[in-house]
Amino acid sequence: MTDHISRRTFLRRAAASGSLLTVPGLLAACGGGGGSGGGTSTVTNKLAKTLHFSNWPYYMDTNKKNHTNPSLVEFQRRYGVNVDYVEDINDNAGFYNSKLRPALSRGQSTGRDIVVLTDNDRYLGLMLKQGWAEKLDKSAIPNIKNLIDVQKHPSFDPNRDYTLPWQSGMTGIAYNKTLTDPVLSIDDLFGNPKLKGKITCLNDIGDAMTLVMLSNGDDPAHVTDKTWNAAFNRIKQASDSGQIRSFTGNDYGPPLARGDLSAAMSWSGDIPQLASPHIVWNVPKDGGAIWTDNMLIPKGGDVYTASVYMNYVYDPKVQGLMEAGDPSRNIVGIYYIPPVKGAGVWAKKFNPPVGSNPLIFPSTETLNKMHLFDNAALNNEKYLTQWNNLISG
Repeated sequence: MTDHISRRTFLRRAAASGSLLTVPGLLAACGGGGGSGGGTSTVTNKLAKTLHFSNWPYYMDTNKKNHTNPSLVEFQRRYGVNVDYVEDINDNAGFYNSKLRPALSRGQSTGRDIVVLTDNDRYLGLMLKQGWAEKLDKSAIPNIKNLIDVQKHPSFDPNRDYTLPWQSGMTGIAYNKTLTDPVLSIDDLFGNPKLKGKITCLNDIGDAMTLVMLSNGDDPAHVTDKTWNAAFNRIKQASDSGQIRSFTGNDYGPPLARGDLSAAMSWSGDIPQLASPHIVWNVPKDGGAIWTDNMLIPKGGDVYTASVYMNYVYDPKVQGLMEAGDPSRNIVGIYYIPPVKGAGVWAKKFNPPVGSNPLIFPSTETLNKMHLFDNAALNNEKYLTQWNNLISG
């Protein structure tokens, strides 16, 4: 998603500039392998000379002084595997259509062993549906036991046979406390007449529909025509009545900060960058959405080497450093929500402010309020057409 890179950039720049996330009580923001194996891959217990890894920009721990990636350097030292790490994913659709589909549809390798795709966009599901992903070698990933509970059984990959989370973010509601009483639910956001024309709704189908379905008492992980229509019609009514001013990516941020908006559906990572003591972010009382970028191995990738790398980053100590960085060594972290149990303990040792941040290391209680959107619904052409007509109208 084009806007997806924007939220990642927002958070990374905020953290890198020293504007660390501060959300008291989580409520306020104050401010080788692939290429040689054709379209099939044989799992062997032999590491490749090179691991080919495609990822989004600003999504790896970085030494600001020598411009290296410390966790990749350590992986190479420990396993003797070079990492060809390329930041060539700018949006899911573009990467899938230009870098993955052309080769895979011809039965050819993409030249990549690991790619990272987002679960609330349709392309991760398409990779699995087309049979274009290799099964993980779980015998090489004993650290899979450290996967956090909320991520263990997504609808698109119920047993995590093909994917493992890389990093996550949360979707909730933000409001300007100088302009409105607390906005703590979709009922408040869509139902308060004082907010008419002063709110925005996210244009991402997975984020927006998840929040509204939860408010309706429905399960966003198992969408039916009935639950889809109930949520869709509620958003459409709020739009038609003028309650919703517009559908946005993260461009809601500046008008929210300057007081031109009172409230907005919001990504947790955007708010700290606004550096406004007036903006409050919260998980709606009925629950929020969690989106995750997931590692998978395209057909033809080196399964064993990729699986060994996945096991490496699921070591809590490794993940803690990747996440928090280490100021004493000029290392900047990823600063997103890690999927690894125990990473927060190590993050606090490397970088205490980041390790203690509830937006980066949410409590179990908060994570239990987060929900994944039904991947099948993301590939339902009727739903997609309805949604696109709504947000473009």
